[in-house]
Amino acid sequence: MHQSEGYEPVKKVSIIISKGSLEGVYPGLIMANGARMEGIEANLFFTFFGMEAIIDKKMDHIKVATVGNPAMHMPTLLGSLPGMSAFATHMMSKEMEKLDIPPVREFIQMIHDAGCNLYACKASVDMFHLHKEDFCKEVDDVISVGQFYEVSAGANIIFT
Repeated sequence: MHQSEGYEPVKKVSIIISKGSLEGVYPGLIMANGARMEGIEANLFFTFFGMEAIIDKKMDHIKVATVGNPAMHMPTLLGSLPGMSAFATHMMSKEMEKLDIPPVREFIQMIHDAGCNLYACKASVDMFHLHKEDFCKEVDDVISVGQFYEVSAGANIIFT
C-alpha cells in the first residue's frame, strides 16, 4: 500500500450510502470492499433510498437511474421511455460482470464476511415504516445518527 509522505495511513472509514440506484450503491460498496482488502476498518451506513441495497425484497432489483442523470448523456425524454432503465441496468451489469464485480446481494455478503459493519439509519427506517426483519441478514443493526457517529469515532466519513 502506498503511503503519502507525512500523512498517517487511513485506519477506519465510515461510508454513507443514500441513493438507491446502481450508480448510487456501488461506489460505497466498492470503497468498503477496498478498505477491507487493505486492512482498513469499515462501516457502511445506509440511509434514505440507499436502504434499497439492504432491503431483502428489493436488493436484487436495483436499477440504473436514466432520468435526471446527466452522466447518461441522453435527453430526459429518452431516459423516461419504458424499458430504458432496464436496458441501461442490463448493460451496466454486463460490464460489471466483466470486471468481476458481483451483484449487490453477493457483494454485500462478501463485504460483511470480510468484516465490514452494515447499519441502517433509524430515522429512515421509521420514516419508511420498516423493521429489522425487512433487511438482509448482513445488516448488523438499525442505529441513529448519533450512534453512527459513535461507531465512526476516529474514522474518515465518506458520503457517496
